[in-house]
Amino acid sequence: MPDPAAVSRRNALKTAVTLGLGGALLAATAGCTTEDRPQEITVAGGESGGFYLEFATLLAHLLQREGVADRAVAQTTGGSLENIQRVLSGEATLAIALADAAAQDTARAQTFPAGTDAGQLVALGKVYQNYVHCIVREDSGIRTFADLAGKTAAVGEVGSGTTLTAGRIIAAAGLSDPGRAMQQVNLGLNHALASLKDRSIDVMIQSGGVPTAPIAAAAQDFGVRLLDLSELIPATRGNSGFFYDRVLIPAGSYGTAPAVWTVGVANLLLCRKDLADHVVRQTVELLVEQAQDLVPKSSTGVQFLSPETLINTAGVPLHPAAQAAYRALHG
Repeated sequence: MPDPAAVSRRNALKTAVTLGLGGALLAATAGCTTEDRPQEITVAGGESGGFYLEFATLLAHLLQREGVADRAVAQTTGGSLENIQRVLSGEATLAIALADAAAQDTARAQTFPAGTDAGQLVALGKVYQNYVHCIVREDSGIRTFADLAGKTAAVGEVGSGTTLTAGRIIAAAGLSDPGRAMQQVNLGLNHALASLKDRSIDVMIQSGGVPTAPIAAAAQDFGVRLLDLSELIPATRGNSGFFYDRVLIPAGSYGTAPAVWTVGVANLLLCRKDLADHVVRQTVELLVEQAQDLVPKSSTGVQFLSPETLINTAGVPLHPAAQAAYRALHG
């Protein structure tokens, strides 16, 4: 259960932020006409059954309902890396992505001329905490990450942020070294769970919200165990940057699996820097004022949007219009 004092502080801050942001943003957007409104906004999400796609679907529904665009749709994708490329190429307006994936500059630097707005990936805010799930069968006998030396691991679908984060954790554990290396295979959430069930893999690594519905179903079906990854955070940070935090997956999230500490990564809502300022301002307004409509029901009480964390984008720059809105509400 959330700490009551913390909840009160969040609620008090949210009220203050909402009052301040409401005036600032309504004034900024009052002049928008039907002609200013985009015909369509697309939100690059993730795999079927995953938290990314759930969030993207809720956001798209809200953007359309509140008239930010004539039509808004969520896109089913492979995950963070694909989402970033879709935004940079113009295939998507907004994208959900892990902060460590968003911080990689190589792909966009090679695709777009330096200094062009179209080639600049920026954030609208941190929308929730992402949890790395390291899952084995309950009856596997595997108890620690070190036990996975030489085992076969599903590390996410091609194009997912999981592949990036999992690779960094595996390297930090020394399980990419000769003689101890894990065999890494690219499988998405649902295929990985099926492979874990039929024992064709030993472990799956998946990034997502808590609880992730297909994992919860698997826990009831054949029983799962989640491995503690927290001891690998210092080495992962040392190798790859300060994107990784120690977070808790609570007991009861997945059947009888006990609480476990794992790696947390900020999940960001991204766009290109050339996205229209009024669209950015209206979207930020929805993130703050209608946050309750943007948390999947399965994660209510575990995941939440809060004004005090929206600006914590792990070093990824905010869109200038988002930055102006946050600056206005913070004085």
